[in-house]
Amino acid sequence: QVQLVESGGGLVQAGGSLRLSCAASGLIRRFAAMGWYRQAPGKQRELVAAITSGGTTNYADSVKGRFTISRDNAENTVYLQMNSLRPEDTAVYYCNAQRVTITQNVPYTYNYWGQGTQVTVSA
Repeated sequence: QVQLVESGGGLVQAGGSLRLSCAASGLIRRFAAMGWYRQAPGKQRELVAAITSGGTTNYADSVKGRFTISRDNAENTVYLQMNSLRPEDTAVYYCNAQRVTITQNVPYTYNYWGQGTQVTVSA
């Protein structure tokens, strides 16, 4: 069973920084991609940033230039460095891992989620 444990959330003033960590049980190399999603009250969960096993990254337009996702395979941990935080970044941030298996030439994608960590940015 895959376990993802997030940490690093908290309260910060606008313009400040936080670094989120997602520690995975087992080797993160087995995941096709890992990412961070967020969900604000009354809104749908949205992708913030993702990184593939090959190191390719993808960011939501709203965080480009401010957030950086990275992975440490030796520590089985994925990070999200968040700079220049804004009040609209306030949300619960969730770590996600995707594993893809192929059975009889049919790909199956499995998603795993952490419990979430609250990020609150005050004006």
